[in-house]
Amino acid sequence: MLIVDDDMRNIFALSTVLEDHDMVIVSADNGRDAIPHAQGAARHRHCADGHHDAGDGRQLTPCARSAKIPKLKGLPIIAVTAKAMKGDREKCIEAGAWDYLSKPVDTEQMLASAAAWLHR
Repeated sequence: MLIVDDDMRNIFALSTVLEDHDMVIVSADNGRDAIPHAQGAARHRHCADGHHDAGDGRQLTPCARSAKIPKLKGLPIIAVTAKAMKGDREKCIEAGAWDYLSKPVDTEQMLASAAAWLHR
């Protein structure tokens, strides 16, 4: 699973939970650096945080869905954002995310979402 967040504490917290469930974690601290990771392995899943300095999740997701990077069109993306504003979920889904979680992340909800998309 690929986790993208500009705060290493968030990467650590999410990774710890997911690794406890036998998931292999790759991380990046911005959207620009995440693309090569995602392109390198189609089996990676991508959690895009909504406020990256080098391309936020709402910018990165359409890029991954575009014809520019065909390999990523079918890649599950779970958007995770700390700025849970009204309409954020809809904006993330419109941008191409397959699911949406807000911080603080509910562990059970995150695991259920990851499991659902990993089995597709």
